[in-house]
Amino acid sequence: MIGFFKKLFTGTTIDFKDLVKKGAVIIDVRSPGEYKSGHIQGSKNFPLDNIRSKVTELKKTGKPVITVCRSGTRSGIAKGILKAAGIEVYNGGAWTSLRHKI
Repeated sequence: MIGFFKKLFTGTTIDFKDLVKKGAVIIDVRSPGEYKSGHIQGSKNFPLDNIRSKVTELKKTGKPVITVCRSGTRSGIAKGILKAAGIEVYNGGAWTSLRHKI
């Protein structure tokens, strides 16, 4: 039922598991200390403060990006920055939630 409402209000549901299977890069935008305390295996730690400096590197991969953080706020900001730079990007929200979805 929650999926129905999510689809109703966002227009679509994102299959994060499929994105990862197809090679999406998971970018954790928390601080290095937060990242060190726990993260999704295989994710990269690009703190939000440095995300603009990683645009060229991320573009070169040619892969979609999924941003995560502690609650979804910083990853939403990072999504906006990367999207404006022309990168296919999705906000995965809290890293602990995304970990269970993939």
